[in-house]
Amino acid sequence: MNLGLSGRLTQATIRSPLTPLFLLASLMLGLIAVMVIPREEEPQISVPMVDIRVNADGLRGPDAVELVTKPLEAIVKGIDGVEHVYSQTEDDRVMVTARFLVGTRSDEAILRVHEKLRANLDRIPIGIPEPLVIGRGINDVAVTVLTLSPKPEAARRWTDTSLYELADKLRTELTKVDNVGLSYISGGAAPQIRVEPDPEKLSLFGVTLQQLVAKVKDANRSFLAGDVRDGGIVRNVAAGQTLSGIPDVGLLLITTRDGRPVYVKDVASVVIGPSAAEHRVWNDARDGKGNWERVPAVSLALAKRAGANAVLVAEDISHRLDGLKQRLIPDDVEVTVTRDYGETANEKANELLFHLGLATISIVALIAIAIGWREALVTLVVIPTTILLTLFAANLMGYTINRVSLFALIFSIGILVDDAIVVVENIARHWGMKDGRPRLQATIEAVAEVGNPTVVATLTVVAALLPMLFVSGLMGPYMAPIPANASAAMLFSFVVAMVVAPWLMLRLAPREGAAGSDHAAHDEGLLGRIYRRFAAPIVRSKRSSWIFLIAVGVATLLSMMLFVTKSVTVKLLPFDNKSEIAVMVDTPEGASLEDTERVLFQAADIARGLPEIMSVQSYAGTPAPFNFNGLVRHYYLRERPELGELQVNLVARGERKRASHDIALDLRQRLKVVRIPAGTSIKVVEVPPGPPVLATLLAEVYGPDAATRRAITGELKKIFSEVPFIVDIDDSIGEKRPRLRLSIDQDRLEFFGVEQRDVYDTIQTLFRGVPIGYSHRGEDRNPIEIAVRLPKRDLAWTEALASTPVPANTLPGSKTVVELGQVVKATVEQGSPAIFRRDGRFADLVMAELAGRFEAPLYGMLEVAKRVDAHDWGALPKPVISMHGQPTDESHPTLLWDGEWEITYVTFRDMGAAFAAAILGIYVLVVAQFRSFKLPLVILTPIPLTLIGILIGHWLLGAPFTATSMIGFIALAGIIVRNSILLVDFIRHSGGQGKALRDVVLEAGAVRFKPILLTALAAMIGAATILLDPIFQGLAISLLFGLASSTLLTVLVIPAIYIALRERPQNVS
Repeated sequence: MNLGLSGRLTQATIRSPLTPLFLLASLMLGLIAVMVIPREEEPQISVPMVDIRVNADGLRGPDAVELVTKPLEAIVKGIDGVEHVYSQTEDDRVMVTARFLVGTRSDEAILRVHEKLRANLDRIPIGIPEPLVIGRGINDVAVTVLTLSPKPEAARRWTDTSLYELADKLRTELTKVDNVGLSYISGGAAPQIRVEPDPEKLSLFGVTLQQLVAKVKDANRSFLAGDVRDGGIVRNVAAGQTLSGIPDVGLLLITTRDGRPVYVKDVASVVIGPSAAEHRVWNDARDGKGNWERVPAVSLALAKRAGANAVLVAEDISHRLDGLKQRLIPDDVEVTVTRDYGETANEKANELLFHLGLATISIVALIAIAIGWREALVTLVVIPTTILLTLFAANLMGYTINRVSLFALIFSIGILVDDAIVVVENIARHWGMKDGRPRLQATIEAVAEVGNPTVVATLTVVAALLPMLFVSGLMGPYMAPIPANASAAMLFSFVVAMVVAPWLMLRLAPREGAAGSDHAAHDEGLLGRIYRRFAAPIVRSKRSSWIFLIAVGVATLLSMMLFVTKSVTVKLLPFDNKSEIAVMVDTPEGASLEDTERVLFQAADIARGLPEIMSVQSYAGTPAPFNFNGLVRHYYLRERPELGELQVNLVARGERKRASHDIALDLRQRLKVVRIPAGTSIKVVEVPPGPPVLATLLAEVYGPDAATRRAITGELKKIFSEVPFIVDIDDSIGEKRPRLRLSIDQDRLEFFGVEQRDVYDTIQTLFRGVPIGYSHRGEDRNPIEIAVRLPKRDLAWTEALASTPVPANTLPGSKTVVELGQVVKATVEQGSPAIFRRDGRFADLVMAELAGRFEAPLYGMLEVAKRVDAHDWGALPKPVISMHGQPTDESHPTLLWDGEWEITYVTFRDMGAAFAAAILGIYVLVVAQFRSFKLPLVILTPIPLTLIGILIGHWLLGAPFTATSMIGFIALAGIIVRNSILLVDFIRHSGGQGKALRDVVLEAGAVRFKPILLTALAAMIGAATILLDPIFQGLAISLLFGLASSTLLTVLVIPAIYIALRERPQNVS
């Protein structure tokens, strides 16, 4: 017989001594890969975002847009690899963000921005300082966060400064750990020697702030002046010295007044204390008795280097920390690990590896029961060998062990065992024929018989999966491990099934002549008889076949109605069960740190009432250590007194009954009772399951002018609030920031002979302060900053502040002073609202989340669209709703949907294209195999039938149809076609024996039903182990229910098609 590729491969290796060596080498390579491949919880998606920050002092927002923002956007837009350019302009400051294409290296992105800006420095307007470029990427996300807080009984002994200094020393030690990358401290305040001027005393002694600052600066100067020769020795000449403490500063002589010396301490208080940073961090945790306590805290965040193993880095940090607890960290300070991505990644990996093992054992048990123990033993060797080879290939391709790559293996385990099942089942059947052939020959011929269809069947699964590699956008790299690893697993499984399985079957074979499996040439067995009972009525006549086919077609269309009735909803990915929740608090612009703290403390008290909460950190005026979501949303820039954040840490997954999403929904409801100032927004933010976005539901409002855009934004917020499942509504405009303008009275300035520069310097020193330098304290002790600035309590425009002296020249040559209040006029005014631009167009944003009946943006969008049509817009033009792409005509208002919808749209669009490519690829493969254009259409017919099971499965379990459900649907196309090929191949080869067509199709179905059912059950077992995972539940449902329906229908539909079309199988080829 013609052996084909498979038969020849088996013939060459079945007696070769290299086969066991190949098996051992495969196992060794795989085990090495398992040890060296990095572990992470989620795939690392590189989305470089480079921020360009510019100080535009004195410019109002609209003026800054014209002078700074637009020219900067034009420069950035020309950089290679930039996908989007965002800008946010406020009074006195501009930030332009360049978002690069997914997959761009972070360091390359920063370098390109730097180079482009350096090449265009001549375009920076006069008076605007050089832009500051800050790059943040996925590798800057901290894998470990340590929160340092005093024990409740020691809280009075620890200040923000002492905690900061301890955290700084701890950071120095922990950065010695290999592969630790970016590290930073949130909260606390570095110590500072502060010279706090007293305006009234300055006025009394006639000393100006310029004199005070100059004196302290000059006294703290030290520099290398040159060399001097002394008796043949060349000595360096060092001039001056730095100030060493408070007495040194206080006793500096400024001037003399009426013959009396005036020292710094006479006109200013010299204190040592925390720097005047407007932020604080608090930690809420239970004490030994289970009571909640709130104490000051600081957080130390440690990221890993690119390519490092998160699990190993986190473990090394933990070991180093244990050693430091004895000698560096005092007994009255608690160090709490508030984030450990290494532990969560390891926990997830171990859980999935357990599922992998469970699926393997279950499939082996299935084969042992269905075929025999020898075949089961072969499968027990084939599966681990294939998986280990796949892990080796994954390591070479640059993938890590994470939840997605492991799910790819678990989901493919049921498919990759198919080749082995088909081969060993056929070998066992051939051995049972007892037709006098030697066992070796029977084995090779058994492999050859199913070889060609197995090759095509394997390639069909690869053809179905591989196009998914080309999904673009943020979901592309997130999903990439699935097609890459599953395709590699399929190819390896084919080689192992053709090389290792026959070799092992022969080694485990019973002695010649021993009682073998009692297979007949075409033994149908119990399953075959059951199949005949159901199939016979369907293929009895052409009419009965057509009735059955029409019924199946109608059932498929009816199942799709579940989308229309919203019984099955569509969502990108469901929420995962995470270990943390964030609560973002935005009080109105101009609110004080104390106002923000009051709201945060109320929210923290409510969070403490939830039984699943382990600890809560409150960050007022400073950002919490950011995660991937915070990276995209720029939470690391939340450094203003009116901005706050709660980091809510949950107990371990095994210790709570509710998932983090359910806890977040409960927390959001409870937070409604918080008493908040007008204009405050409180948002509950969950870690997104896939790519993060600015907001789940994001509407961008474009229009002809700012007034129209803002008016429409206000109306849209009202419409959003009317929809019951739209929550956490906010906009990008915010409140106008209150300002105090000190304008100079030019007539008085001239009258008193005061220089404008002196007035501005005085104002800046009073309100912003002037850094002087550092007081050095020797080895192992950080230098302390020296600054001249007012204490926080005096930062108010009062008569005392207005009495600050300013140098004047009323008479030529005289050194007199005038009061600041005599030459400036103070007025209170409103600042400009924030101005947002995207890709060169003005836009205002309305942001919201979804919670309740629908959690996918699509349903929020449909509900908003209905209400936009019904809304009374008055004099405003009704906005046009756009689903994708910015408007070309901005003369009319446009509402563009973005956020999660944009990623959903791109993902499902690309996956639809991938599905079309998969169908085309499968069709080409089957045409090549059967040399027919019509027969492949018969083989492809069962693909839509998977929808019956998939959609009914999602409906029964109340699960949304997600991107992973779509992956399952596409993969099923390959699996189902594989079964069709095995069935059609058998019909073609049995058709030339003069039998009636009805008998041929029934016999083919009866003989092939067992291996088809076994392969389907194997894939279903693999899927069943991941059914409880929130994100990949959709994939599991697709495989479980889709396989159940399509497997049973395939073995009935294909015979029915043959009978209905009345074509002889031999004529079809």
